[in-house]
Amino acid sequence: MALVLVGLVLMQAGPVFAQDEGPSIVGVLESVENELREPVPGVTIIASLDGTVAGSAVSAEDGSWVISVPGPGTYEVELDVGTLPGGVALTDPDRPVLDNVRVREGQAKTVRFQLGPGISAQVGDLDRFLDLLVIGLKFGAIIALASIGLSLVFGVTQLVNFAHGELITLGAVLAFFFNASPLGPQWPLVFAAIPALALAAAFGWAQERGLWRPLRRRGTGLIAMLVISIGLSLFLRHVILWLYDGLPRSYSDYAIQREWSVGPLDIVPKNLVIILSALVILGAVGLFLQRTKTGTAMRAVSDNVDLAESSGIDVEHIILITWIVGTVLAALGGIFFGVTEGVQWDMGFRLLLFVFAAVVLGGLGTAYGAMLGAFIIGLASEVSTFWFDVQYKNVIAYGLLVVMLLLRPQGLLGQRERIG
Repeated sequence: MALVLVGLVLMQAGPVFAQDEGPSIVGVLESVENELREPVPGVTIIASLDGTVAGSAVSAEDGSWVISVPGPGTYEVELDVGTLPGGVALTDPDRPVLDNVRVREGQAKTVRFQLGPGISAQVGDLDRFLDLLVIGLKFGAIIALASIGLSLVFGVTQLVNFAHGELITLGAVLAFFFNASPLGPQWPLVFAAIPALALAAAFGWAQERGLWRPLRRRGTGLIAMLVISIGLSLFLRHVILWLYDGLPRSYSDYAIQREWSVGPLDIVPKNLVIILSALVILGAVGLFLQRTKTGTAMRAVSDNVDLAESSGIDVEHIILITWIVGTVLAALGGIFFGVTEGVQWDMGFRLLLFVFAAVVLGGLGTAYGAMLGAFIIGLASEVSTFWFDVQYKNVIAYGLLVVMLLLRPQGLLGQRERIG
């Protein structure tokens, strides 16, 4: 029933993407240097009509962006130079706004901003470093929320779930249905997140009861279950692609906000809310694991399943709760990620490598290690662009993971174990 309910919501939301023939403004942001072209993700583009904002978008990992506009007309399209990553700038600094962009009925009007190597904004080094620090904290907070569920599930079942990225995507697209889809109720995102998380919890319950528990009872090995999780990931990802098409979408709330300036620090309000909300939720998860009977039982099962079962703990019930909690946290991370990057069919898959890196860096099976590793990965990947080109930020984050594991293979908060 839970799977059917989630599927019905997705099917109702899907035609909005597959059959959307309304006018739009599209483009791809690329930094061009000689013959080298590099996509520029994470940049905000704003379309205005007669001085009123008509829509906005954030460039995806491949640099693509789409703004759905309310109707035909002559628009101004502005690139927010403050969101350009380090080492990338407009070739013509005096043209951040393209005016007289004429859009006809049903047309997908393509526009192009000329980008190349350079300094993205005329700001001081301290200001730029602080801005990158805030972005890194925000990214780390999102990874932390998504990482805890993966770490908890591994701790109690020893399963490496490659379908965890699709749980992240599920939370974002369900929230989009309740928030911005014409077929949904179009609630504010704060309220739209509630049914989205409830449906995600139902999906986590159904996934454990309908798939993983029967496999465990049949004695399926961990390697076979890992392969099944890869297949499940591919299946879910392409179902979402089929229903939603490949276009990035944005929530109707918080798309455009003015920065708050606090001394040398400039911060977008939604980034501050994401960081503070994530810290509160992470603190609540920590209290749940430390101060409640269920949390204590989770830690006991993670330490020694046989001993926990002989102590009277219902292991299967604890595993079920772990799946529900993990799925809800992943979905919440997806909603926050959708607020900052837009909603896409493969957004969870793009975040999955960072999630794995955070879990391994912090220590497999430890929720606190996942939190710590997530913030380290988030800060390393974003702050590194202060010194290096933006295309190297992922390499630096994963390089940090390799170095740390060479020095401490069990992870930052993991414990050494004797094998054999």
